[in-house]
Amino acid sequence: MEFITHTWHWSISGFIIGLIMLLLIYFGNTFGMSTNLRTICSILGAGKRVSFFDWDWKSQRWNLIVVSGAMIGGYVASHFLYDSSNISINPLTIQKLQKIGVDAPNGKMLPDTIFGADVFNSPKKILFLIVGGILIGFGSRYAGGCTSGHAISGLSNFQLPSLKAVIGFFIGGLIMVNLIFPLIF
Repeated sequence: MEFITHTWHWSISGFIIGLIMLLLIYFGNTFGMSTNLRTICSILGAGKRVSFFDWDWKSQRWNLIVVSGAMIGGYVASHFLYDSSNISINPLTIQKLQKIGVDAPNGKMLPDTIFGADVFNSPKKILFLIVGGILIGFGSRYAGGCTSGHAISGLSNFQLPSLKAVIGFFIGGLIMVNLIFPLIF
């Protein structure tokens, strides 16, 4: 079990991701999670009101299995394969987070300050989650896909728009963490 519960070396994970990408290319598919939102909206009948959702969602059924597997895998990993000693955060990062009022994870995957149940008692944090969700949803659609779709699938297919999107995601992340995040907390 220790092999499964501890972080795998990047070469093993990278090889597996590369193998999956080759299989997807072989079968003519591209990886991405944000497409599933469009698929689910189409299944629920949103195509009757909005033309964007009026498309052949059945061609993306395989991707619904991928997202279901990701959710099930995440649940299994966090509830049955989780090892708190495996979390290693740079002490300097912990100090910076504590300066702005974010607790150290202390063996948890996520800090309670941001992801705990108390978040729903603060209108400021609820607004933060809603605005963040809208921006992520809009950004994914505007960029033509999510970070996983562009960074994994798009870059492996040598797509220039994906390279531009990934550079934009990276710059946006740096701006968020270094400039906006400290203002919010």
